[in-house]
Amino acid sequence: MDNRKCKNCKYGDFQNESKGVLHVVSFSGGKDSTAMLLHMLELGMPIDEVVNVDTGMEFPAMYRHIEKVRAVVETAGVKFTTLKADKTFEYYLTRHPVKHRNPEFAGVPGYGWPGPRTRWCTGTLKTNVLRKYTRDLRNAYNVIWYVGLAADETARFLRKNNTADDQRHPLAEWGWTEAKALKYCYDHGYDWEGLYKLFKRVSCWCCPLQSLQDLRQLRRHFPDLWARLFELDAQQCRQRFTASDSLTQLEARFALEEERIAQGLTINARAKEFKDALAERLQKK
Repeated sequence: MDNRKCKNCKYGDFQNESKGVLHVVSFSGGKDSTAMLLHMLELGMPIDEVVNVDTGMEFPAMYRHIEKVRAVVETAGVKFTTLKADKTFEYYLTRHPVKHRNPEFAGVPGYGWPGPRTRWCTGTLKTNVLRKYTRDLRNAYNVIWYVGLAADETARFLRKNNTADDQRHPLAEWGWTEAKALKYCYDHGYDWEGLYKLFKRVSCWCCPLQSLQDLRQLRRHFPDLWARLFELDAQQCRQRFTASDSLTQLEARFALEEERIAQGLTINARAKEFKDALAERLQKK
């Protein structure tokens, strides 16, 4: 913990100068926060604590990656803290008492699958957990948070939660893009067992907001997790997995695509030939 102001940055003017400065890194385990954290350690930048929020639904390879980084952090003498919500994703998905606006779902427990307008998972499992911990830290310290936003993530810089005066974005300060952050990790022996080669975006494996291509990859390379999605879906009674498709429909589509590729036939979703074949397949479900 640094009892002085933070030098050479705009983040050193705190209202309560009687408190020391605590330098805290927000670490999700993804490529950007990993590159930021490792390079901060490499540069000898002040770090008092690294905080990771565990949703409970990360890829197994991601958990192994986090433990690998944790070992580096703790070897450097830095505190590593893991936070978790009081209840699990499955509980909030299927059992949490909810007052539904739609009378059709009156008395039905669980939030159901997250969607573009109801991303309850982010708020419940991550943001609220981190906010509470942050509040407790700020009662004792002037906290500077280091967040892994890359230089080319312009849209994310406009979000309210990324504009706080007590935040620093080292990757952006260094001019590091997402591609450079990933290359840095690869060059230093961190490869997530190939996750970033399979998926455009590595998030919770159960996320309904994944692209269709990422869902194809999940089904192809992680059949156990794909099967687990169906188990979770059977427990929630509110909605389809994505805004447009149920898991059963997605399974039928992906299976049809594989069959047609093997036959040398088109899988262009706009082609009448594929549309007719898919409609016929879905009708049999």
